[in-house]
Amino acid sequence: MRRTFSFVGLLLPILFAGCGGSAGIQQGSESSAAAIRAAEEVGAGDVPRAALLLQLAKEEAEKAKALNAAGEPEQAASLMLRSEADANLAVTVARAEHARAKAVAAAERLRQLKQSNP
Repeated sequence: MRRTFSFVGLLLPILFAGCGGSAGIQQGSESSAAAIRAAEEVGAGDVPRAALLLQLAKEEAEKAKALNAAGEPEQAASLMLRSEADANLAVTVARAEHARAKAVAAAERLRQLKQSNP
């Protein structure tokens, strides 16, 4: 158990070192913006659960920019990663809902065909 904690203790500073600085927030901002655009393009705004995630991603990105401007680049980079993750989740939820709707429509068409051709 102690080895696990020491390994995590060594790994965390390395991970956070890569997130710091304006370069980290710049790259995170671009990735987050791309994920938000992707969510909008797949119609996440039309799917209630995905729309909520998309809105959260947008709010997190704005807050991350404010944190970076306030001199908190580590927190900003972390929040920007959350924004990107929420936007990507919105994409996945929207695609799943669209696929579910298509499957329901196909099942309904099949049911109608079976009824019309006994």
